Amino acid sequence: MSPLLFVLYLLPAVGIFAWYVHSRRRKELVSIRAAEEAIAASMTEPPSLHPVIDATRCIGCRSCVAACPEQYAHPVLGIIRGKARLVGPSNCIGHGACKAACPADAIELVFGTEKRGVDIPVVKPDFETNIPGIFIAGELGGMGLIRNAVEQGRQALESIRKLDGLGRPNQLDLVIVGAGPAGIAASLGAMEARLRFCTVEQDSLGGTVAHFPRGKLVMTRPAILPIVGRMKFTETSKERLLEYWQGVERQTGLNINYKERVTGIARRPDGRSFEVKTTKKIYVTRAVLLTIGRRGTPRQLGVPGEKSSKVVYRLIDAEQYRGKHILVVGGGDSALEAAYSIADQPGTTVSLSYRSPAFTRAKPKNRDKVAQLAAAGRMNVLMNSSVREIRRDSVVIDIDGEAVILPNQGVIVCAGGILPTGFLKEVGIEVETKFGTA
Repeated sequence: MSPLLFVLYLLPAVGIFAWYVHSRRRKELVSIRAAEEAIAASMTEPPSLHPVIDATRCIGCRSCVAACPEQYAHPVLGIIRGKARLVGPSNCIGHGACKAACPADAIELVFGTEKRGVDIPVVKPDFETNIPGIFIAGELGGMGLIRNAVEQGRQALESIRKLDGLGRPNQLDLVIVGAGPAGIAASLGAMEARLRFCTVEQDSLGGTVAHFPRGKLVMTRPAILPIVGRMKFTETSKERLLEYWQGVERQTGLNINYKERVTGIARRPDGRSFEVKTTKKIYVTRAVLLTIGRRGTPRQLGVPGEKSSKVVYRLIDAEQYRGKHILVVGGGDSALEAAYSIADQPGTTVSLSYRSPAFTRAKPKNRDKVAQLAAAGRMNVLMNSSVREIRRDSVVIDIDGEAVILPNQGVIVCAGGILPTGFLKEVGIEVETKFGTA
């Protein structure tokens, strides 16, 4: 082969290789920046199930990065120095697609970290707890992802159908607690199996999804609902998903007892059934399926005036606050999303109060939006502040030790919730605190 011909063949190969190296380096720099931003913002603790990557096994093939459904919206995984790394821990919501895609078996899915433990009830593969006849599925068991919760609800119902003692007179076969994704799937499965059951929900249809601000996108994957069939959503808004579930409720005739909270569960003397006590009545049942969320009871401020009707613990519709003076309390994503949703309403004055000097628990995009609104004079951000008193037409805020009175017609408290760990332990369900374990 002549030298000229050799060069002609070599140049394209060199060009392709150079482009490949440049592309990998550019992607690595993006991953490094994402990791540095997460550290700077103290957003290093994954909220739920997440991957731990064994660097000795990782071959840096990017299969996990490509498989992550969240990756296109914000950095989750990246390749740094030839190895996969969780660069956006707070953005990981536990799809688990990375583990399935890894050809080197270098990924393990775990709950919690060495610094931050996560309380997870102990359940068997069939979703039964240490108490025979009581089952757990969905977010409470660590699976907050909609598709996973739906699938767990369906599978848990299949396990319950195999119990002996179903169909006895004078008692229900099953009480389902919670009407989120897992509860809906289990309820439809119970209908399909012709079980005698009831579903109780302390709030409204949709579980955690119903607590999202108006217009929030809900990331999900296709799932199978009993009776109904395939849910074909891949990305949809909160409103559309709730509307879909409401349609399912109407079309199937599913009956859910709303505004009914479970206060206790006790085994009956026969040892094979339970009494489920709620705020409205007592149910006798063979089995119980808990599909309640991890948010539990909303955390209150404990200040004078908090019992006022203008105080709520989640944002349902920002439009109802149009033209009013509103206070949002909290520093997480739900608080920031509520604040900027309300700030978009014409004539509304929004104050955002947070006890710390920085929004370290919120996603960068939410922090950026709040900062932009504050810079534009469309939101009053009060850091290092706390609510002292809630009055009829005003609120008293403590800012660095000084009392400030603001006009007010509504207060939204987004201070998180009290996990239902105490309730579970009271029932006798074993709870394990996981520090970076499966």
